[in-house]
Amino acid sequence: MELSSWFRRSQSKRSKKQDQANQQELLGVTQELIDHLKSFTLDTFRNFPFQDDEEASYDVEAATTSGTVRKDLSDWQEQHAFLVLSRVKELAHLRFKLCPGYLKEQQFWRIYFMLVKSHVAKYEVRAIRLAKLKSMAMENQETSDTGAYEVEMAETKQTASLAPSTP
Repeated sequence: MELSSWFRRSQSKRSKKQDQANQQELLGVTQELIDHLKSFTLDTFRNFPFQDDEEASYDVEAATTSGTVRKDLSDWQEQHAFLVLSRVKELAHLRFKLCPGYLKEQQFWRIYFMLVKSHVAKYEVRAIRLAKLKSMAMENQETSDTGAYEVEMAETKQTASLAPSTP
């Protein structure tokens, strides 16, 4: 009995590790990216050429904070940011030192995504494509469901019109 429960627990642990690895891969958090992030310094962010006109168009209402990541990020970027902050403590420490004293959160994440664009662009594009495919599948599902209801309604009306009327 002990051996079988040990086996189930080990399989469960493997499954969880596999799910985490898949999630990291979908979000572009690879070992290559992690190594790149560990090379970032305070000066990487402080000396980044940031244009003031970009910040002038910043909408405060659209960027309310949610825990540790800004809401002005796309869903994919937000998930990526949560994961990368949890996996790369050096980046979390940089963010803590820079925000809000030197940079605003929005500036930090804009600079971050510009710095890692070459590493994560293909993952973000893949996520956008998957989201579009899911959306299209949902639309097709809704259309086919609606079609079934329309057929049922038509059949019901037809049956009602064929039924003998009682005086």
